[in-house]
Amino acid sequence: MSRWSELRAETVLWEDESCLVVDKPAGLSVMGERHDTDLVTIAADGGEDLRWVNRIDKVTSGAVLLAKTTQAHGALTRQFQQRTVAKTYLAVCRPGGFPASATVELPLMTAGSGKIRVAADRDHIRFEDGRWFIRREDEHSRKSFASRTECTSLFDDGESVVVRAHPVTGRRHQIRVHLAWVGHAIVGDPLFMRKTDPPQPRTYLHSFRVGFRSPAGEDVTVEAVPPADFWAPVPTAAGADLVDVARGR
Repeated sequence: MSRWSELRAETVLWEDESCLVVDKPAGLSVMGERHDTDLVTIAADGGEDLRWVNRIDKVTSGAVLLAKTTQAHGALTRQFQQRTVAKTYLAVCRPGGFPASATVELPLMTAGSGKIRVAADRDHIRFEDGRWFIRREDEHSRKSFASRTECTSLFDDGESVVVRAHPVTGRRHQIRVHLAWVGHAIVGDPLFMRKTDPPQPRTYLHSFRVGFRSPAGEDVTVEAVPPADFWAPVPTAAGADLVDVARGR
């Protein structure tokens, strides 16, 4: 059995003749890995030509949508561009003390170093009426992109918080940058770990749910239940109960 046959059998959550959703493990790139393998290449080596639609980060686990044909890829990509796709992520962040619900509305830009950051100095970030934002006059002159993430606290023990995040826009590293810049960085995120932070076996960000219209005509919502290791930073929480809360039950 090829590596793709094994991975496919273990990770496919849903599929039809036009596309499929897989539960990507953390540590595996979706595509374009220069010095290691990636999901699309593994599939190609196994004889299946797939095209990524939502490219989650290598460190992120969870639901990834892949198209089987060029036509399906175009139809699905347009849904992401038109923001009709429902995306839900779960993140374990530190410290606790996160609002019950809040919106992060901070523009993002690419710094001279190539890193993605908020397009303002950190001390210009304001929080009012459940919303983090900056004033237009405080925004850097470098080209930036409006970015919005809607967040809900699902569990908070004061030390760590489990956040359900809906990225309304789909910028690169958006959730990771937004949460870190408002003071609640994702546990184990290599972009924002300090030298004094204890090492972590993974980054605790998971693509939990994706809802879209299949090119075959079906409205689809697919969930990827987080693996057991996702809840390691919050040992007092019951993962199954938090999944139900994340579903809105």
